[in-house]
Amino acid sequence: MDGEPVGSIADWLNYLSTMLKLPPQPDHCELCERPVAKLTRHHLIPRHLHRKKRFQKLFSREELITRTLWVCRPCHNAIHRACSEYELGLNYNSREKLLELEEVRVFVEWIREKPAGFVPKKGW
Repeated sequence: MDGEPVGSIADWLNYLSTMLKLPPQPDHCELCERPVAKLTRHHLIPRHLHRKKRFQKLFSREELITRTLWVCRPCHNAIHRACSEYELGLNYNSREKLLELEEVRVFVEWIREKPAGFVPKKGW
C-alpha cells in the first residue's frame, strides 16, 4: 500500500493498524478478566467518530486507531448499552473511565464470577 491512495476508512484503518501495531489479543477479557477464547475489539473512540473535527483535535491519529480493549461479547454489549457512542468516545475512552459508568461497573463485577462460557440472558 506504500504510495497508493487509500480508498475507504476501513482500508485506511487496516493500513494504519499494520503501521501502528495494535496490541495483540490477550487470553482474557480486559474488563471482566475472565479467560475467554473469543474476544472482540472495542474501539474506545468509535471508528465513525475519527472523521469528526472535535475528535481529531482531541486525539492524535495514533490514539484514534490504537485506543482499543479486547473484551468478551457480554462486556462489549454492556458497554454499548450504557451510553451513546459519542459519549463513549468523548468521556469514557479508557478502561478506567468505562468502569466509572455504574452500569458497566456493576455488570463487570457480576459477570466476573461467572464461568468463561457463560452468556447472560438478553435482559441483563
